[in-house]
Amino acid sequence: MSDGFAFDGGFDNENDEPIDTSLQQMYQEIILDASRRAYGQRADLVEDASQEDDSQASLVARWQSHPGCLVGQSHQFNPTCGDEVLLRVEAKDGVIKSVEWNGHGCAISTASLSIMCELIEDRTIDEFTRLYQAFRKLMDSRGRGVDEPTKDLLGDVVAFQSVSRFPMRIKCALLGWEAVKASLAQVLLQSDKTSAAGTNKVMEVSGSMMNDATTASEGERA
Repeated sequence: MSDGFAFDGGFDNENDEPIDTSLQQMYQEIILDASRRAYGQRADLVEDASQEDDSQASLVARWQSHPGCLVGQSHQFNPTCGDEVLLRVEAKDGVIKSVEWNGHGCAISTASLSIMCELIEDRTIDEFTRLYQAFRKLMDSRGRGVDEPTKDLLGDVVAFQSVSRFPMRIKCALLGWEAVKASLAQVLLQSDKTSAAGTNKVMEVSGSMMNDATTASEGERA
């Protein structure tokens, strides 16, 4: 895991508004500290071949640490930077009970994973969806930031405002969030609830994933 962290001096180029240097320093310190703590990292977490089984019965039996939880996992890779993560989520009654991950990458991806895991534990899936949307809004701001209610919702995650100025770094910051979203899509698919609301939620998450993948693909081609 790399502790290297730099924004290549790009905070005050001619196309961007300058960022207050003290605020910039604080954001960098938050990110560096989070990358070193690596909250939620579990070195013995390995990919389970049973994920190929639609029932995922073996996966649940092997990794479930909270009784009655459903388990989802996702492996994500960022070829641009080389970041890679295997992430596993346990959820019960629509609440995220645990998030664990193993992988390697730059300080930005590791810090984003660390802060995100601490933020979303014991939150509902709906709350995660709102946080994810807020974080995407921050990443789309290109350094301009977001409104105060969104800042309050994100907490320390707002430190990645500066990262949003650099398109290649945005992928690093989003890696863990995409892994959680994909894992929760599995959790929802496993749920034995057949209500219309549950079905719509699965379709919403899956559709969002497909749209993000299409956008990312188009961006890379551009």
